[in-house]
Amino acid sequence: MQREITHSGPLLTLSGNLSQVGWSRQPLLDCNLEAARFYRFRFLQRFRIKRWDYYAIFTPERFFSATIADLGYAGNIFVYTIDFNSRAMHEEGLVVPLARGVVLPRNSHSGQSRYHGKTVRLDFWVEETQRRIQVAWPAFDGGKGIEADITLEVPQGAESMNIVIPIGKRRFYYNRKINCLPASGTLRYGDRTFELDPSNCIGSLDWGRGVWEYRSFWNWASASGYLPDGRTVGLNLGRGFGDLSAATENALILASRIHKLEQVTFDYQSGNYLKPWRFVDNQGRLDLTFTPFLDRTAITNLGIIYSEVHQMFGHYTGFAVADDGEKVQIQDLIGFAEEHRARW
Repeated sequence: MQREITHSGPLLTLSGNLSQVGWSRQPLLDCNLEAARFYRFRFLQRFRIKRWDYYAIFTPERFFSATIADLGYAGNIFVYTIDFNSRAMHEEGLVVPLARGVVLPRNSHSGQSRYHGKTVRLDFWVEETQRRIQVAWPAFDGGKGIEADITLEVPQGAESMNIVIPIGKRRFYYNRKINCLPASGTLRYGDRTFELDPSNCIGSLDWGRGVWEYRSFWNWASASGYLPDGRTVGLNLGRGFGDLSAATENALILASRIHKLEQVTFDYQSGNYLKPWRFVDNQGRLDLTFTPFLDRTAITNLGIIYSEVHQMFGHYTGFAVADDGEKVQIQDLIGFAEEHRARW
């Protein structure tokens, strides 16, 4: 049920079809979006291709996230932060017509992502063993301002969750999730500056490229943290965004290694998102309860373009079984789980 991609090559053939479908431990396929063929008039295709880099950082006190996205017809730049003690959250975003000023690299393992506006600057740098996030938004939260200069360490030989799936006949999703990246650097919000310690601060990346149906729905759940023995542990679970018959993106990430899971049930009550969620797989390798404490609701309504995200922040408790049979006990691992509906 889970087809693993092990050979490199182009994402798309010359005729615009996916060259391979499945999952991989490394980003083996070249994201040649110029070969896409889903509209008769090719000049219209750029308006349907979606690309984004989403970074998430957990510290003991606070969550921080920054995104640069190109939705084809518009760019979407947003930053948000959450205080875990007070549960206070603030988020701001920009919609940039035709994604002017948005730069995103071809692939996930090299290059620079950036947006430089009049009052906002975001830069994401990729190096062999590091990823660097720089944000400067002086007007954030009524002039409090937010600045970040954060380095995420990529452990030697670290694996990531990569998936290539079809959506209908000509559409597709190419995604890379990297969990459990120790974080260092600084985050300043208002008059407070936070020094990030890689022994208890950790980050992740959601890198997405593809072409979706106009009406889309998906669930995503993610967490990164540390076990009592010092090993990193992460979760990546998802469903709902395409044909998952060849592979899902469900995985336990233990000490920077992917332990692939098959089908995972998202048991939650849509509309009552703060009620506990349950995650169980079809092999008896995963049983988790997710208890939310905060609902981040983000709605964009531009008429024919609409997006509604309910991203719950909370704690995971339960167990996951690694490929070698180790039963990993997970206790109060902080993370998030979301429901996303879009017309885009």
